[in-house]
Amino acid sequence: MDYEKRNFDKEAATWDENPVRVKLVKNVASAISKQVILKNTMDVMDFGCGTGLLTFQIQPLVHSVTGVDSSQGMLDVYNKRINELRLNNVKALYLDLDRGDTLSGAYDLVMSNTTMHHIRDLKPLFHQFHDIMVPGGCLCIADLDLDDGMFHDDNTGVFHSGFDRAAMKEVFTEAGFDNIKDVTAAEVVKPIKGGEMRTFTIFLMTGKRR
Repeated sequence: MDYEKRNFDKEAATWDENPVRVKLVKNVASAISKQVILKNTMDVMDFGCGTGLLTFQIQPLVHSVTGVDSSQGMLDVYNKRINELRLNNVKALYLDLDRGDTLSGAYDLVMSNTTMHHIRDLKPLFHQFHDIMVPGGCLCIADLDLDDGMFHDDNTGVFHSGFDRAAMKEVFTEAGFDNIKDVTAAEVVKPIKGGEMRTFTIFLMTGKRR
């Protein structure tokens, strides 16, 4: 597995053109809306927001969304979409954990879609999630079930070949979350190396700040 950091800036312009990716995000957004009672008073952080595919699904249902990402190219597309839609309740924030940046603010919901497998060490990040969440706030993490490293055509910047759900629950618990639940949010059918079609599953795990 190649631990070099992936350059998402290069992929930003065409990121939203992948129909499999768009369908996946819609399924994750649907799963979040079923697991969490979304209210128009909620302030939300979308961690690893990319171009905002998840943000703009959730945005109409909540008070505000702050999209956080370490790719300026992705955030440029995100900001362009904000301007096109003339939204005043969405903003983008550049933040790079690798340079020591830390999260701040107070959020009712922190959500993240298929970003955790790009994070080397989850525990410190989950403690930050806990610290920026209001009491009773909800953490929603969607990511790959264990995938043997076959999901990505290029594993540059991939630190985890999916996750064991029981191990992920331990990360939630250790960081101070309880009422932890998981559901299968989506399935992705795609060819792997060699051309064989394979089905990958995406879980959504939720937990509440104690």
